[in-house]
Amino acid sequence: MRATFHHSDTESHNVKTFWFETPESLRYTAGQYTEITLPHDNPDNRGIKRWSTLSSSPTEKLLAISSEYAGDENTSSFKRALFNLEAGAQVDLAQAMGDFVLPKDTSTRLIFVGLGIGVTPFRSIFKWLADNDEQRDITFIHSVATEDDIIFQNIFDEAHQHATIVVEDPSDTWGGERGQLTAQMILGIGKPDSDTLIYLSGAQDYLERLQRDMLREGVKQHQIVTDFFPGYSKS
Repeated sequence: MRATFHHSDTESHNVKTFWFETPESLRYTAGQYTEITLPHDNPDNRGIKRWSTLSSSPTEKLLAISSEYAGDENTSSFKRALFNLEAGAQVDLAQAMGDFVLPKDTSTRLIFVGLGIGVTPFRSIFKWLADNDEQRDITFIHSVATEDDIIFQNIFDEAHQHATIVVEDPSDTWGGERGQLTAQMILGIGKPDSDTLIYLSGAQDYLERLQRDMLREGVKQHQIVTDFFPGYSKS
């Protein structure tokens, strides 16, 4: 589907949300992803296509993706083109897909864990919940490097959703959770039972480590739902 860039919102020092208009509605469920094709001059060997979670909700008129920008020599030509889009630029979006979505059973206990930019599908889900005035039993954990990396707090507030924010490298004035997020921390905060579903979203290497550690702690494989963000790394 052809989409037209409308505008961007600055979420933090290195994250922007890009909003697009489409001639017809793209059918999707909050938490799903799409493939975006962005033609640009002199693409590098990583090409002109990327998978990207939709950070917008189906209840919103425009479609959105959110992205982080390092701005160093390793930044892809795709990312540079994205962050330099001008109003009216054309991109192509594939049909949305993915199962990182709310379970049909509204009574299921949930633990949402967003690692850095991995918080974007939760922006979509919480916006959908707020707009539909729906409540779920959710423990929400957002892990960031510094306080400057906290984003979408207004959406979480709108959904009346408390976020436990864990800051890896906090300032002296930070009064919340500190350190690198571990499986033990997640299970201690969320206190899941055997029916709880745990949604993990973020850099693939970090998520794989958390998933392995959770399985060692006794969490069953079917309880873990993941949304890997390729191209991002967290050692």
